[in-house]
Amino acid sequence: MGYIKFDKARVVNLEYSLSREILRSNRAGSFSCTTIVGCNTRKYHGWLVCPVDELGGERHVLLSTVDATVVSNGQSFNTGIHKYKGDYYSPKGHKYLEDFDIQDIPSMTYRVGNVIMKQERILVHYEEQLLIRYTIIDTDEPVKLQLRPFLAFRNIHQLTRANMWANTRTEPVPNGVKIRMYEGFPYLHMQLSSRAEFVPVPDWYLGIEYTEEQKRGYDYSEDLFVPGFFEIMASKGDVIVLSVSTREEKHAGLKAKFTRTLSTKIPRSDFKNCLRNAAQQFIEKRGENTNIIAGYPWFGSWGRDTFISLPGLALARKTEDLYAAVLDTQVRRMKGGLFPNMGDNDNPAFNSVDAPLWFFQALFSYGLGQKETWKRYGAAMKDVLNAYRSGTSFGIHMRENGLIYSGAPGKALTWMDAVVHGVPVTPRDGYAVEINALWYNAVCYSLDCARAARDRSFVKEWENLPELTARSFNEIFWDEELGYLADYVSDNEKRNMQVRPNMVLATSLPYTMLTRDQMKSILDIVNQMLVTPRGLRTLSPSEEGYKGIYCGDQETRDFAYHQGTVWPWLVGPFCDGWLRVYGEGGVSRVRKLIMGFEETLTEAGISTISEIFDGDPPHSPRGAISQAWSVGEILRIYTLLETKYPETEK
Repeated sequence: MGYIKFDKARVVNLEYSLSREILRSNRAGSFSCTTIVGCNTRKYHGWLVCPVDELGGERHVLLSTVDATVVSNGQSFNTGIHKYKGDYYSPKGHKYLEDFDIQDIPSMTYRVGNVIMKQERILVHYEEQLLIRYTIIDTDEPVKLQLRPFLAFRNIHQLTRANMWANTRTEPVPNGVKIRMYEGFPYLHMQLSSRAEFVPVPDWYLGIEYTEEQKRGYDYSEDLFVPGFFEIMASKGDVIVLSVSTREEKHAGLKAKFTRTLSTKIPRSDFKNCLRNAAQQFIEKRGENTNIIAGYPWFGSWGRDTFISLPGLALARKTEDLYAAVLDTQVRRMKGGLFPNMGDNDNPAFNSVDAPLWFFQALFSYGLGQKETWKRYGAAMKDVLNAYRSGTSFGIHMRENGLIYSGAPGKALTWMDAVVHGVPVTPRDGYAVEINALWYNAVCYSLDCARAARDRSFVKEWENLPELTARSFNEIFWDEELGYLADYVSDNEKRNMQVRPNMVLATSLPYTMLTRDQMKSILDIVNQMLVTPRGLRTLSPSEEGYKGIYCGDQETRDFAYHQGTVWPWLVGPFCDGWLRVYGEGGVSRVRKLIMGFEETLTEAGISTISEIFDGDPPHSPRGAISQAWSVGEILRIYTLLETKYPETEK
């Protein structure tokens, strides 16, 4: 039995199975995502979702799903499943499920009458191609297999409707057909490894519903186009591979290609391997750029998330070349000392005060050595520091006290960035605690690198700043009576003393302005009020405005996003600080926190870690089903425990 296994009785229970999703991605930027029974519950679900360069590089759902029907002894058994209005599911293929496995790739075994058929799906690494393998494990006599592709040809954030503008004609290709429903899209080639007949029965399937979109307050009904079906005869032991690709494929090699691609997969045989598998799914290589996708299924590449997640996603898997490629891609996108927070190459948004400062921490974690770091990235480091000191966009500038101040009307510039009706939910204009902790860290690290590289002019220009910054930081943020740091200080120097996790960064970064006693006091308070088994709350339950459940429409969810909702990525900085203060005596606490995430691998996104969790018990998973910094930070600390504290009692 595999590491992640599901009981048949649970899988066929839709209340259980529809809340559990499978994600697979490849390095070409494509992904495949659906529930464990193959019923799509989101507009973001699809068996082949690809970036389309001709349409701005955004991801588009080309293939929504494929229904496989087994015809045996004159009876038809459709293994697909779709939801329609009124909680009506048709067909109900999940009832034929005999077994489900995810250790290597999604594998579903169906029993229909006397026929046992296995279906397996895999994405090819660097191509926009999905391979589906059907194996007839057992049958008394030859059966007929019919494969119906459901096509969407639309942006992942939109839904499609039956229309007269769609090109519904198919064109023949070797052992299959190709179709392009709209101009600007690539042709979708559907080809089989064995000779098959394509029966053209073009039809729109109307009113397919996505329950997760309905819960989130969005439009949730769409029409999908089925151009017809492939029909093929099969006997016991036969293996048939269906290729769905944006390029024509040599059908004779499809079986071998499936086997070859499968052989490169890391089995999800334990917690670490699940994290490693999840980590590599965020990497996208397109042209000269290497990006980290912030989360699936709806996020793109975000600068802040990239720098925070990079150490865990890359170094924990010993992929230094990947680390450099991601850093270099980001440096090419710099503008005015800022990195893009989000947006595509043609329309980037630079509204992040912390992303450029996380760049320095990513460089520190890279471990190139100070001299080499300055040689490669010194120019970019100077650009950021000079921009922050002199002043750049969104009111970001250093004041005479050596601290960074930022703020712009209607903008939320820190990672707590939810905005409703043009007003930030957590307004933090002024001196933000983590921004200034990151600023001090960036300046100190840059000075050490410059000294190693003998850049005397830089050292002379900046060497007196850390002392000023540290003194001002403690004067403005530290509250001796309460024993912790203000979350932010506004322009009139009014402190916001809400208990939030941002102050943890001042305990975790390599260069800190705090004493050990200060760090211990902060961490003990955070441990008591914010730490949960799923990460750190964004606001203490004792504070006014705390919201412990994240659900409802977008406005309702945005009001809860940073008002108590739990974020797994914050476990990383907390564990760094905890180990710094408590040393080996703190290892058991850290290990318990990290290993506790093993329980989540069979919830929401299977074998990965969600973006957020509810602040209130039982801390249900919410948001994106797989998030880069969630996976990255937990894998980073897991690796730290494995390498630095291997002998500590587990």
